[in-house]
Amino acid sequence: MAHTNESMVSEFVPLGLSNSWELQLFFFAIFSRVYVASVLGNTMIIVVVSSDAHLNSPMYFLLSNLSFIDICQSNFATPKMLVDFFVEHKTISFEGCMAQIFLLHSFVGSEMMLLVAMACDRFIAICKPLHYSIIMNQRLCIIFVFISWAVGILHSVSHLAFTVDLPFCGPNEVDSFFCDLPLVIELACMNTYEMEIMTLTNSGLISLSCFLALIISYTVILITVRHRSSSGSSKALSTLTAHITVVILFFGPCIYFYIWPFRRLSLDKFLSVFYTVCTPLLNPVIYSLRNEDVKSAMRKLRNRHMSFWKN
Repeated sequence: MAHTNESMVSEFVPLGLSNSWELQLFFFAIFSRVYVASVLGNTMIIVVVSSDAHLNSPMYFLLSNLSFIDICQSNFATPKMLVDFFVEHKTISFEGCMAQIFLLHSFVGSEMMLLVAMACDRFIAICKPLHYSIIMNQRLCIIFVFISWAVGILHSVSHLAFTVDLPFCGPNEVDSFFCDLPLVIELACMNTYEMEIMTLTNSGLISLSCFLALIISYTVILITVRHRSSSGSSKALSTLTAHITVVILFFGPCIYFYIWPFRRLSLDKFLSVFYTVCTPLLNPVIYSLRNEDVKSAMRKLRNRHMSFWKN
């Protein structure tokens, strides 16, 4: 991953969240806990789903893959941000900056598509229950996961192919704690208007199309559930509420960043924190608190380990 000879910038300087030492210590105390909770919580979901036979279903297979993506997203920039709180002169190499852009858009694009796959799973389970086991087989689940990663990587490569060859000759300060694509593009020594429009179009299309697909799917599902009055429908509604909550909290900042014009506000930096640091925690928190099957499996796993250590 090399940049052109016109580029004089070999590293970028992320300005971070604040210049105040007290605030940086406060942010470190908060975000380090969120980071650890995100990684442990998503790892817990993967372990619980893989160890409990009752969770051997397409929904939980997709959920465990969502947790894996969230673990990846937790690690692309957050550990460096935590270290940088104690570093006076924060820098990241050109290659490291491009890697952050690639990883972020790969994980985000993959998660968008996986959320659509989870909505398809719930649509078939609730609207076509008699055909669910036939349609949602293991092969289709694997295809969903493969397509999710393929779309995410292609989406990221489409951005990086243009960004990596931009001429960067200074300044090199990125007003964030990681290499955010719009902010990096603005540093190029050329007119980047067309590049900005292309970035907005690319990210905007995938964000809006996935979001609209999810809204339509869950609207149809909710209408179907509303016409039923059984305990199964109540359980389905609880599961749907968790899914919809994740979708809204995940897509809200994403659509804001890539549909809104490139003019940045001070609020954007803190929305970036929510999007990259806090969003991966949504999965274990929301699904663990609202899903009785997951909570039951966690209790079984805990009791099994307690019995093991007692013996």
